[in-house]
Amino acid sequence: MVATMTAGEFLALHDRTEPSDPLVLPNVWDAVSARAFAEAGFPVLATSSAAVAAVLGYRDGGDTPPDEMFGALKRIVRSVDVPVTADIENGYGLAPVEIVERLLDAGVIGCNLEDSDAATKQLNDPVQHAEWLSEVSVAAGDRLVLNARVDTFLFGDHSVESAAKRAGLYIDAGADVIYPILAPEELLPDLANSIRRPLNALHLPGTASPSRLGSLGAARVTFGGGLQKQSSDDITELARKIGRAYGAQN
Repeated sequence: MVATMTAGEFLALHDRTEPSDPLVLPNVWDAVSARAFAEAGFPVLATSSAAVAAVLGYRDGGDTPPDEMFGALKRIVRSVDVPVTADIENGYGLAPVEIVERLLDAGVIGCNLEDSDAATKQLNDPVQHAEWLSEVSVAAGDRLVLNARVDTFLFGDHSVESAAKRAGLYIDAGADVIYPILAPEELLPDLANSIRRPLNALHLPGTASPSRLGSLGAARVTFGGGLQKQSSDDITELARKIGRAYGAQN
C-alpha cells in the first residue's frame, strides 16, 4: 500500500480552525495495530518507540537496534494506505544524513526526535542539539515533518520559560512541530503562546481528553506507548483467564 500525502500536506493538518478539534494521531506498534487504526478512519498514524521496542523485545531508551526499528517501521508503513510518522528516540546514534535516508527508505512522512538521553536521564545541550537538528532538517528538506521533542518536563526545571527557550532554538534549526512531552495541561496555553509552531501534547489515560488538550493550545495529540500498554494489559488478562481454566493441565 502507498500513501500519497506529502509532508507539506501533513503539516497543514496541524492548522486547526476549531481549537477543540486537534489532529489526533494514534501511536501504533505493528501491522495489526496500524491496520486497526487506519480502518477506524484516522488519516495519519504515528508510531511509539516504546511500543515498538516492547513488541520487538527491547526496552525503550536506546536498546533497540536501529536495523530492527527501521525494519518495523517498514512493515507498519507497507501495511496501511495512510501516512505514518515515526518516533525514533534520539536517532539511535546515527548521523543526520543516515537518519533521513533510513526514514525515507522506510516510507514515513515525519519523525519525532528527542533532546535527552534516556539511559542517563540527562538533557542534551540545547545549542548542540539544535545544530544536530539543523543537519537533520537540511538533509530532509521538505520531505519530512520534524517534530522536536522537548524533555524539560521529564528531566529539566518544568518551566514554560525553559521549554520555550529550547523550542525557539529547535524552530530556528528547522523543527516544524514542538512536543513538550508531559507538560502539565494548565501550562499548555502559555506554551502555545510562547512557541511559534504547532504544539504536540501527550494524552494519558485518566487525564484531559484530546479535545480539551486542543482547546488549551495543542494542535496535535498523541498517546505515546499508552495504547500498546492497554493492549498488553488486555492480553495479560486474557492469558490469566485461560491459564486459570487450562494452565494446570499437563
